[in-house]
Amino acid sequence: MTGWGRGVLLLVLGWTAGLALQLQQAALWPLPAYGGLLAAGAVCFLAAAWLQRRAVLLLALGLGLAAFGSTGLRAAARLAQVLSPALEGAELSVQGRVVGLPQVDANGLRFVLQVSGVQAAGGQPMPLDSFPAQLWLSWPVPGSPDELAGGTAGAPAALRAGEAWRLPVKLRRPHGAMNPGGFDAELWMFEQGLGAVGAVRAPRPGMAQRLDGPRWWQPVEVLDTLRQRWRDRILLGTADPAATGLLAALAVGDQSAIDGKGWALYRQTGISHLISISGLHITLFAAMAGLLVGAGWRRSVRLRHWLPAPVAARWGGLVFATLYALMAGWGVPAQRTVCMLALAVVLRSFGPPWPALLLCALTGALVTLLDPWAMLQPGFWLSFAAVALLMMADAAEPAVLPEPANWWARLLLVLRRAARAQWVITVGLAPLTLVLFQQISLVGLPANWVAVPLVTFVITPLALLGTLWPGFWTLAGWLLQPLLAWLQWLASWPAASWGVPESTALVMAFGLLGGLLLALPLPWRLRLLGVPLALPLLWPAVPRPPVGEFELVAADVGQGSAVVIRTAHHTLVHDTGPRFSVDSDAGQRVLLPLLQALGDTQLDTLVLSHRDLDHVGGAPALLARWPQVRLLSSLEAGHPLLAQAVHHETCAAGQQWDWDGVHFQMLFPAPGAQLVGVKPNTVSCVLKVSDAAGRSALLTGDLEAAQEHMLVAQSPELLASTVLLVPHHGSHTSSSEEFLRAVGPKVAVVQVGYRSRFGHPHPQVLARYQALRVPVVRSDHCGAWRWSANGATCTRDVQKRHWHWQGPAASGSVLPAAGAVVATDSPAGEHE
Repeated sequence: MTGWGRGVLLLVLGWTAGLALQLQQAALWPLPAYGGLLAAGAVCFLAAAWLQRRAVLLLALGLGLAAFGSTGLRAAARLAQVLSPALEGAELSVQGRVVGLPQVDANGLRFVLQVSGVQAAGGQPMPLDSFPAQLWLSWPVPGSPDELAGGTAGAPAALRAGEAWRLPVKLRRPHGAMNPGGFDAELWMFEQGLGAVGAVRAPRPGMAQRLDGPRWWQPVEVLDTLRQRWRDRILLGTADPAATGLLAALAVGDQSAIDGKGWALYRQTGISHLISISGLHITLFAAMAGLLVGAGWRRSVRLRHWLPAPVAARWGGLVFATLYALMAGWGVPAQRTVCMLALAVVLRSFGPPWPALLLCALTGALVTLLDPWAMLQPGFWLSFAAVALLMMADAAEPAVLPEPANWWARLLLVLRRAARAQWVITVGLAPLTLVLFQQISLVGLPANWVAVPLVTFVITPLALLGTLWPGFWTLAGWLLQPLLAWLQWLASWPAASWGVPESTALVMAFGLLGGLLLALPLPWRLRLLGVPLALPLLWPAVPRPPVGEFELVAADVGQGSAVVIRTAHHTLVHDTGPRFSVDSDAGQRVLLPLLQALGDTQLDTLVLSHRDLDHVGGAPALLARWPQVRLLSSLEAGHPLLAQAVHHETCAAGQQWDWDGVHFQMLFPAPGAQLVGVKPNTVSCVLKVSDAAGRSALLTGDLEAAQEHMLVAQSPELLASTVLLVPHHGSHTSSSEEFLRAVGPKVAVVQVGYRSRFGHPHPQVLARYQALRVPVVRSDHCGAWRWSANGATCTRDVQKRHWHWQGPAASGSVLPAAGAVVATDSPAGEHE
């Protein structure tokens, strides 16, 4: 690399370093501090121009300061649009326009509303300068659990993109579950500029009013209207549900019709990048389109004389990628990817050739200038890395290739290049995929060799042409059948995917370097060095408690309960959290990613305390993953979950076993207790876990005061525990004083949803714990709570960033010495 190239790379690194440091801030500084950083950056620029010595270093420092300061100011401006805590739960009337495509599911509609006016309950207008510019709203359909719980009038039959509405709503601040290895919903809402989440509340007909349709002079609204019309025609006109969701995603970028099983299939076979219109998908589309344009261009001598085929291929790929991004909704990932591709094409087409690494670094920096939070999105890194790998592989191709003799030779050339590009991307991105998602598909290469050309060149064009004639959608649906069968066969292989726990930064860095060496066109001796570098990432050491100790993880599942107990060689899950919708539950959304992040590849025992959905909603996902697991529950005979279980026992007092020096003992219900015709809470399975050092935890389910009294009367000596999982989420029906005195916990953990509609935890219950000087850790404030012999941590403290919900800290949040302790809206179907 030449001297000027190294200088440009140093400037890019300066900007990127400043930006990355600001994105790691747990809390924002006062605004003058960021203004001071911008001023300091300007001083560096002036000094570089004046001194002309070490100018590159000064410019790099100035860019780093400017990146830190400007991003901090932009973040502060975005956070200023977050809903005020005083307005949470208030009756408001908002006026605005629907942005993008409304999403449809079994419970109703979800959509983004761009606010143009807001009124309090009495009709008094409120200022917009401190109110969120955009809201993420749900509108339940008549008869759905959410609609019945909220007392609404039900969503309309149709809600169109670009329409103006006046809606009565109740809002809350952005808040999501926080778990190791889990999805950061608060980051997603921050990136999208969503300042509040809420639901339409219309107890009387006519309170929700449509004010106006889409404006024909607004191109974005017109395009979204057309996309929604096409999406609805696909949903109504395609018989196969699997094909319906896939066609809607490919044609107009709407993925809401793909169910959980569909996404699981696409992730397991490594083709989810083709379904979600992400940067990687658009990049692959551009690469494949460029190959076709180049192949066709070479057939004409006149065209080759007018413009070289490689240049035409690059511009053709950019044009097709731009058109496709517009059809797919022109979202933020699509915008930054097209901008990156456009800059790459321009720089490679004019002026001297740029080194591939330098070109990618510069385009990445310019993308983050437009969208600084792009660095936080996996799609940015995947699309950026895909472009870099393809460019470096293309640079290794001979400058002059022999002209193919006939059409068969040209076809073989295209296929060879396409296969090589897929190999480079699959191998090169595998370590990055492991770093970002802790999982890769081992059948991804054969799956993509079939899916990429078929989806990119056949099914996607047919899906787009279906907007002109619906018959193309029918043809695309037919072609999808063999593809889906191929994917299902690959997914049935015993080792179709490979998951790893979260790794250290050093292991991830070596793994990324190893994948790069394996993918690049280097001598085989250098390529083989990538194998040992990538091995620690592929087979990392899994930290587990030593013999005689256990670790407890109280997951953040909203209004529900789920606890993971880990010993040296075994894992137990007590309850599995709620079911959120027909095809979404805490098992697949929280527990499976959590267990994977912890490195647990085997589940030994699953305890389901009782049948309420906020405790067993996630069980199907775990039973499907580990059908041979030992199941202990109070479920009555004939319960649907028992059909999934191979080994089931009814939990009963007296059951006990030992794992790795840790003792497990069931304390309730009594043997032979009646399970049918009784309130589920009254037969909750109560489990006590004790280690060799005397540390213990009591897991109580939804035990109520009467059953607490029975335990105190029968075996008070067994109740004493270090940690207590608060019975029934802190309901006033539980946590009696005699029970708490018998347990004598050093800390109590309550798993509860944010702003629980049940009022959990009850103020009287919290006062009772306070009177006994028992610190209470709340999952809505703490996130997942991890406790071991080394101490305790809240996930919200460990992963804290400035865009996260800022609320009161958990009681007793100051972590003591090792060995001591510290102190979403509710889904449908929960039991009070």
